[in-house]
Amino acid sequence: MAKKEIKYSEAINEIEEILYQIENEELDIDVLSEKVKRVSSLIKICKKKLHQTETEVQKILNEIDTE
Repeated sequence: MAKKEIKYSEAINEIEEILYQIENEELDIDVLSEKVKRVSSLIKICKKKLHQTETEVQKILNEIDTE
């Protein structure tokens, strides 16, 4: 079964929640490493989505210019 792809806004919200927990010392030291790895993964997802969007927008703008 394929994993559901997370939306950009969902990833950002999860990152913000984890950062809030870290800043407010709400995370147990035993899960801190796990959460930091999750944030790293979410950042990679966000960067990929931003790059894809930038490429798509540039393609659309190029098409407009050639018309």
